[in-house]
Amino acid sequence: MRSFVRNQLWPAVAILLAFTVMTGLAYPAAVTAVAQVAFPSQANGSMIVVDGATIGSSLIGQSFDDPKYFSGRPSAAGAGYDPTLSGGSNLSSTSQGLITAISARVDALRKANGDAPIPVDLVTASASGLDPDISPAAAEYQVPRVAKARGMTQDQVRAAVARHTTQPFLGFIGAAGVHVLELNLDLDGLLK
Repeated sequence: MRSFVRNQLWPAVAILLAFTVMTGLAYPAAVTAVAQVAFPSQANGSMIVVDGATIGSSLIGQSFDDPKYFSGRPSAAGAGYDPTLSGGSNLSSTSQGLITAISARVDALRKANGDAPIPVDLVTASASGLDPDISPAAAEYQVPRVAKARGMTQDQVRAAVARHTTQPFLGFIGAAGVHVLELNLDLDGLLK
């Protein structure tokens, strides 16, 4: 029995403890330290801070209902943009629930913005339900409403949209996008 404990059980327990310390403590601590030094903003949630107050994260969308603000993509994450409930609606294209939701979104958009063709990303939620960006077409669709509500010219609002439009990585990876929260903060004169 002593031979078993000394030759098999003790080495197994020692290896378990060593790997627990290495992979459960040392490695995560090292990765966290490197992230805090090399990428402090991203490691802390990519927070957007205005006048010392955290407004939100540049990675998670927010809901805007006021006509003077650009609206983002609809969210299927909980009550909307809840990062703890991230996920799509998982409704199929033939689901009556999805058809009803999209029809209601189309009606609301037409009431607020007129009868122009509606970009698809304004009526469909993304897979995560948390997207902070909309397409340039979705931003352009909302320019007349936002300009009118703010008493600005459409060209002034388009200039703000252009400042917050990102292009695809290397010109072809991904799609162009407009960051909604940053755009709305810029229009409020809060983004520095």
